[in-house]
Amino acid sequence: MPNYSLIAFSSAIEPLRMANWITGDDFYETTLISHDGEAVASSFGVQTLVNHSLNDLPELDAIFVCGASPIARTGNDAIIAWLRQQRDNQMAIGGIGTGSYILACAGLLNNHKATIHWWDIDSLREDFPHTQVTNNLFEIDDKRYTCSGGTAAMDMMLFLIRQQHGMDLAASISEQFVCERMRTGDDPQRIPLKTRIGASQPKLIEAVQLIEANIEEPLSADDLARHVGVSRRHLERLFKKHLQTVPSKHYLELRLEHARKLLRQTDKPVLQVGLSCGFASASYFSTAYRNHYGLTPREERKRLQDQEENINPHPVVTQRSQLI
Repeated sequence: MPNYSLIAFSSAIEPLRMANWITGDDFYETTLISHDGEAVASSFGVQTLVNHSLNDLPELDAIFVCGASPIARTGNDAIIAWLRQQRDNQMAIGGIGTGSYILACAGLLNNHKATIHWWDIDSLREDFPHTQVTNNLFEIDDKRYTCSGGTAAMDMMLFLIRQQHGMDLAASISEQFVCERMRTGDDPQRIPLKTRIGASQPKLIEAVQLIEANIEEPLSADDLARHVGVSRRHLERLFKKHLQTVPSKHYLELRLEHARKLLRQTDKPVLQVGLSCGFASASYFSTAYRNHYGLTPREERKRLQDQEENINPHPVVTQRSQLI
């Protein structure tokens, strides 16, 4: 799709190419497809030439939709209809990054486990309640393949190569890319705080988990300290030492980050977004948002709408590989 992630795209393609190179066999063949057969620009501005349009296709074994960043929410009717046809043909279909969202729009993820980039997880869950959305790196459920984007596309492809051709080949490909560990689908997308600061600060980790679990109805600093079982002053020292901030500022930043996701990914009214993130009034929400991001919530949404209008909404990049 226009504005697709270049790193996710490359991470999906390169393991297949490397499998052929290492073995000397043509295990995998890929072809690039756009809506109209014209070149498609990545999020970095790189123009990628394609081989086919949706109306001029070779025989396919599997399709992967490499999604736009941010999600392209409009102008996808032809793509969605085409994907539904492929489903009716019992095609294996995957989504890379926000490509999962397009699959969900086509109804291809109903009653399936699926994942998407952590930034878009809340949006996918809210818009498609019949999809079992996880936080995992990738999900393979019957003939539906989804991954969170970025380098997770490589992990998914290595897993599929391992299924088809064995661990030795998958490990050799991983070594060629200087990838020290092949991650599994169950690995989390984000680095846990425990991993970043170590396990020696359980009170801090517990406090951050409480903050993340209480976005809509924020806890006061005193309540937070009481729940954790330390004094407010001690909790502030922990935040300052290990996170270079104070609990109230960390709390506010998480609420604003969540608000930004809702503004970008949902059609909720601005006031409702503020209330969902613990802001009691529209003026307080607007002021806090402008102080942190340099523009008001309404300006944020308007800017996103303008960006989407400037992106050609039609082409889609898909992948062909002999994965079945």
